[in-house]
Amino acid sequence: MFNWMGLSFQDASSPTMEQLIMFHDHTMMIVLIITIGVGYMMSSLLLVKYVNRNLLEGQIIELVWTILPAVMLIFIALPSLQILYLMEENNNCMISIKAVGHQWYWSYEYSDFNKIDFDSYMKPTLDLTDGEFRLLEVDNCLVLPFNIQSRILATSFDVIHSWTIPSLGVKVDANPGRINQGNIFINRPGLFYGQCSEICGSNHSFMPICIESLNLNSFLNWLINY
Repeated sequence: MFNWMGLSFQDASSPTMEQLIMFHDHTMMIVLIITIGVGYMMSSLLLVKYVNRNLLEGQIIELVWTILPAVMLIFIALPSLQILYLMEENNNCMISIKAVGHQWYWSYEYSDFNKIDFDSYMKPTLDLTDGEFRLLEVDNCLVLPFNIQSRILATSFDVIHSWTIPSLGVKVDANPGRINQGNIFINRPGLFYGQCSEICGSNHSFMPICIESLNLNSFLNWLINY
């Protein structure tokens, strides 16, 4: 789930996050090329005794360093817009979950099923068992099937919260008085963790999110036995 030393993103668990990671790598390569080029030119100006005057003045060099950044921005903007539209695409969702932010816990309602709602609090450190993560475990996980299109409807009871699962590429602001929507498509089973990413008060860091991803049969059994 986590990468060593936290030097990169978590492993992607949804198509959206896979696209975001590829876009990040694509953009960082462009930034690296720009950094190397600018660094080489600056070091040449500082270290070389005799400088080519064409590097300091001239219409051609001004034309080049005006057009080249514009072309690079196009190569960054086009993939970014594509991912933005993919994230906002409202597909035919099979399951809708309503997440309500409170100070400082989450409430979940399965809108498509009757009388399935619960609160999700962070587990105290003393209640953790071996293999569980401090400040990330909850007493009631949000249960969803994988390979099924779902959506999260986020709102807030008091202040602004933000429902975020990094490995799924989902971040939905929960504002009082309105409902924001986010799409969820999990491509493998497992436990996926997140936290409220909005500074919502003194216990802001103590309202984690945990999704348990199951196959469809196990999810239906969970619904029946709830």
